[in-house]
Amino acid sequence: MSILDIFLWGVLPYVVVVILVGGTIWRYKYDQFGWTTRSSQFYESKLLKFASPLFHYGMLGVFGGHVVGLMIPQSWTEAVGITEDMYHIGGALIMGIPFGLVTLLGLIVMVFRRRTNKSVFAATTVNDKIMYVLLMATIAFGMAVTVISAFQGPHGHNYRADISPWFRSLFIFQPEVSLMHDVPLEFKIHIISAFVLFILWPFTRLVHAFTAPFHYLFRPYIVYRSRGGEKPGGRRGWDPVGTSDRESLLK
Repeated sequence: MSILDIFLWGVLPYVVVVILVGGTIWRYKYDQFGWTTRSSQFYESKLLKFASPLFHYGMLGVFGGHVVGLMIPQSWTEAVGITEDMYHIGGALIMGIPFGLVTLLGLIVMVFRRRTNKSVFAATTVNDKIMYVLLMATIAFGMAVTVISAFQGPHGHNYRADISPWFRSLFIFQPEVSLMHDVPLEFKIHIISAFVLFILWPFTRLVHAFTAPFHYLFRPYIVYRSRGGEKPGGRRGWDPVGTSDRESLLK
């Protein structure tokens, strides 16, 4: 086990968490006016209406797949009758690849939109460009390891036997660095690219994800009532003000 392994898999994850949490708190405290997606829908909306739902809903599926794959031990799924082959087919082929493709397609269209629309491109900062490159790289490497695993089938690398236990060991502050030593390179690149993305997360427009309006799903209905007992369907608009009314106001 080399010093590089110790740093990458035993030290860097905690550095990422400290920067992610600390940077988010700092951003919220000192840059609340900048806590926004800086929406460019005003400049162009047709492509955005297509790409944004694909990306965001796809990311929900990708996030859910990572939670299941990394947090739920293999022994638990086998205990309820889900074999590794069943998990591989259901997780990678049926869910992983479709959600990944939807997310990647949405991101590609959003990048295409920013590059081809002059107004949107003019509103794109260097910070945005770096963020898009890292986000694209992380998703692309994630798709690559998913596709490779799918083609290799049951004989491919079982990340639930090394990466998942290593990830869970981080939560008890006893990182099992040795588990990551023989992990294939493509998996390591995907993880490191995600680390870099999370380090920069608080300082980009991605920070808006921490204030998603989930409360909209649970708030009560808003009931609208007319004022003054007026019946719906009446005449709309401003009431005319006569000359006598204006003169009385001026007195």
